[in-house]
Amino acid sequence: MAVMTEPLSLYDTIGGETRVREMVDRFYDLMELEAEFALLRAVHPPTLDNARDRLFWFLSGWMGGPDAYIERFGHPRLRMRHMPFAIGTQERDQWLRAMAWAMEDVGIEESLRLRLMESFYQTADWMRNKPD
Repeated sequence: MAVMTEPLSLYDTIGGETRVREMVDRFYDLMELEAEFALLRAVHPPTLDNARDRLFWFLSGWMGGPDAYIERFGHPRLRMRHMPFAIGTQERDQWLRAMAWAMEDVGIEESLRLRLMESFYQTADWMRNKPD
């Protein structure tokens, strides 16, 4: 008799809460440490604690883990929530570069990084709201 099992969520595949938190923390650490992310850093508030938590909560739910973001804030409405911030091609590209670097640094397997980057690119490109 075969036992049916649920496929692993992306959240579980990536390593759950610990790995998602590591990835988000490394992303924001890079934003603060690396000069190449200065433009991206400039659109964030002086302290990144709130941003770290919100991205962690959002990515956890988006990847199939706990829906902490939705429980706290409702539907993400990403584009609407980012409208107060000027996001152009350079900011998009810096966000993507910092996330790619963070995923590599925390040891996310290459094929999974590529899969995630495809989705991240589509969302980040959609968030642009200023002309270049």
